Amino acid sequence: MKTVALVSDLMDRSRVAGALADVEFARDAAACTGADLVVIDLGRAADAVAAVRAVAPDARIVAFGAHVDTDVLAQATRDGADAVLPRSRFFADPAAAVAP
Repeated sequence: MKTVALVSDLMDRSRVAGALADVEFARDAAACTGADLVVIDLGRAADAVAAVRAVAPDARIVAFGAHVDTDVLAQATRDGADAVLPRSRFFADPAAAVAP
């Protein structure tokens, strides 16, 4: 299973890498081609959801962002994310958060 994360914050990367085996970190949607699972940090890549959906139409997209950014969270759902979570809920258990 190919897992790609559009997560640039070093602390967040560490937490994602600790929870998801063999995750690859990328800077843009193009690197998500062929992915089975894509994790997106909406705080830094909110505009990437639609582009990821275009290059990885069958991927499960899980996005997380600040709970107060309700417009950004809602837009991620409209852009094609399968699950959109507040940061706190995502990082409470990242492995559970990405499970189908």
